[in-house]
Amino acid sequence: MMKNGVVVITGASSGIGKSTAEYLSKKGFTVYALARRMDKLEDLIPLGIKPLFLDVTNETSIKVAIEEIYEAEGRIDVLFNNAGYGLYGPIEDVDLKDARDQFEVNLFGLANMIKHVLPIMRKQGSGKIINTSSIGGKVASLLGGWYHASKFALEGFSDSLRIELKQFGIQVVLIQPGLIKTEFMQRTYDYASKIDTTSPYQNTIAHVMKSAERDYLTGKVGSNPLVVAKVVYKAIRAKRPKTRYRMGTLSFIALTARKILPDKWLDYILLKR
Repeated sequence: MMKNGVVVITGASSGIGKSTAEYLSKKGFTVYALARRMDKLEDLIPLGIKPLFLDVTNETSIKVAIEEIYEAEGRIDVLFNNAGYGLYGPIEDVDLKDARDQFEVNLFGLANMIKHVLPIMRKQGSGKIINTSSIGGKVASLLGGWYHASKFALEGFSDSLRIELKQFGIQVVLIQPGLIKTEFMQRTYDYASKIDTTSPYQNTIAHVMKSAERDYLTGKVGSNPLVVAKVVYKAIRAKRPKTRYRMGTLSFIALTARKILPDKWLDYILLKR
């Protein structure tokens, strides 16, 4: 991958997306940082990063952004699909509209970005699509049913996509971060805390929220987003990248446990956390 290649990053207003935009820009790439919160992108401009508005759930927004980038650059070398969030709460209690919204961002919005970029990559005979999955795309946890469903779906989607695009010289990579210090946990915590207090799952909710307060919200647990940015760079530079990269706190332990432990043993461990 050329050092001055064009990289498009969604969900670039904070966390993994923003850190990756900064890191790749320093490495010589032309970086387009896309997000809804444009005010959060302003500090990227002095770094030479080009901010654009994007709502991944809006067809017109996607079309306009991709057309603007292609008109300016004449190519798109890398699409880093990073926009996403975690919806946490008991499956029974989560409103189905909220569950559908989760899929609109985490899967269908991502798919729509790919659909708009593929004709460009196919024409140039090359390209890389990097999708942000999670250890939560392989290992399910308490209250994460809808989030995990979206990430498990993304894993299968990306596998099929990788096979389909091989003939065009387009590569597909999944990254599977563990616990990363971003706004992710705060947002999931906020949603779970709004579940009706009459819910039969209140004890479970209290248990999970206590764990979140103790470990994640205090910053005691989690890796710096830069660890993800460095892996994304590695995948971009690799002539033959891995199909999956794991990184961050608990990623190795969680994914290894999923492979070697019986389901009921893993259930027991997750219930005790």
